[in-house]
Amino acid sequence: MKSKTTLVILVWNEIDAIKELFPLIPLDAVSETIVIDGGSNDGTAEFLKSKGLKVYQQKHRGRGNAFIEGLKYAKNDKIIFFSGDGNEDPKDIPKVAYWLDKGYDMVIAGRFILNGSQSDDSDDPLRIRKGGNILMSWIANVIWDTGVKDAINGFRGFKRSAMVQLKLDAPKHEIEIQSTIRAAKLGLKIKEIPTHELLRMGGRRKTTAGTFTLAKNLGIYMLREMFNGKKF
Repeated sequence: MKSKTTLVILVWNEIDAIKELFPLIPLDAVSETIVIDGGSNDGTAEFLKSKGLKVYQQKHRGRGNAFIEGLKYAKNDKIIFFSGDGNEDPKDIPKVAYWLDKGYDMVIAGRFILNGSQSDDSDDPLRIRKGGNILMSWIANVIWDTGVKDAINGFRGFKRSAMVQLKLDAPKHEIEIQSTIRAAKLGLKIKEIPTHELLRMGGRRKTTAGTFTLAKNLGIYMLREMFNGKKF
């Protein structure tokens, strides 16, 4: 049964990946699919338009801003954010939609620790990024009782009402841990499901998602959440 959910595909110069990925995306599992494009100049936006999808050009760069703008454009009361780089498994889109339909405010596809989960460590041979993500997720759980093993993965879904309550404002990848922490602060219903992170199908990891850049920015936002309480 088709879920009354909007799937928001996030892209930025992903032409190689999106051509391979697109046939695998279960568009029939949701009632609306839109694209937020971060300013592609490699034909990504044109390709997705040719497939009949509505493509919105981001007004402000950054993954967080893509979430915020996606909320504005989505028509449904449930929204799933999915990256078009090939890392995220499209087979899990219906699973995220299922748990949103079951009444959860936020559903996270977790790459770590959960049975059946797996991360793509192909460009992280020393597992530095993986270890750092697990550590920060553990810290967030200790401080805010998130109950989440992977607080930092962007493959997730929200009820619209929950996103509005969270008042998210992180412009880049920090929006993921910000949304996890704030949802825990407000006592929202969070569900985490295991996902198998796939190898990238093309392109390179964005510089804003680099291990040390991301770690620094996540740390800043975690400190910010420690001081602002529920005043957001």
